[in-house]
Amino acid sequence: MTVRELIVLGTSSQVPTRSRNHNGYLLRWDGEGFLFDPGDGTQRQLLRSGAAASDITRLCITHFHGDHCLGVPGIVQRLSLDKVQHTVHAHFPRSGSHFFERLRYASAFYDAVDIKEEPVDGNGVIASGRFGTLEAHRLDHGLESFGYRLVEPDGRRILPAKLAEHGISGPRVATLQREGVLDGVTLEEVSEPRYGQKFAFVMDTRMCDGVYELADHADLLVIESTYLHRDVQLAGDHGHLTARQAARAAQESGVRTLVLTHFSQRYDNPREFYDEARGVFDGDIVVANDLDRVPVPKRR
Repeated sequence: MTVRELIVLGTSSQVPTRSRNHNGYLLRWDGEGFLFDPGDGTQRQLLRSGAAASDITRLCITHFHGDHCLGVPGIVQRLSLDKVQHTVHAHFPRSGSHFFERLRYASAFYDAVDIKEEPVDGNGVIASGRFGTLEAHRLDHGLESFGYRLVEPDGRRILPAKLAEHGISGPRVATLQREGVLDGVTLEEVSEPRYGQKFAFVMDTRMCDGVYELADHADLLVIESTYLHRDVQLAGDHGHLTARQAARAAQESGVRTLVLTHFSQRYDNPREFYDEARGVFDGDIVVANDLDRVPVPKRR
């Protein structure tokens, strides 16, 4: 059975708090595991969540502020300790390659994992596979930063009743799917559109075109909402979003489920983030807590 869900490993910006760990998000997408922005303590949070280092197939870092990358040494060393056999692809801004090198080799250990470094230079598709395509889009922060977008291609869903109506069964079904036509019956006659799912990850940024490019019709959008809108000036000064700004971008982009995270420790009432977002967004809203599991919505 395939699983598509987000495991929230941490939700605090800048520093961990007593109730919130540094950032960290593991997207389980069928047989893939995308680990986004592992901050300090991510290795332990994986253990607490019930996930394993061996679940990770791609490591995606938006930028090299500590709350988004200080967990890299622990993750890399745990991958080696657990003797993970598959290649782990690492995506990060090329301008921060020297930071990744220092983090990857932060201390002495037996390096037994194949990590393939694939630095990001600009906007566009950076990887493809059975999962679909992984895109990066530039954001607007104090140093170079990229958000990530996972896109599953559209396909067709076979309708068994239609197959039976045309007397098609067994290996002939695969032939029809491969060739598009069989004995005068087209694939369109026995199937219906299956729309691909989309996931977007937006961290530290001011409002910019990249936010909208990433969020466009996302089924699940994970987005920073460091500040409440009463502190919108602070948000802009420090290269961040408010909950209202994040929600407005989601509404205008046709997002289905909005996950707010990366909260400043200055606030002690998470409900305020929900209320602010609800004022402008009419889809599902999750104010993330550590160790939450958020399912990717069912197909449209």
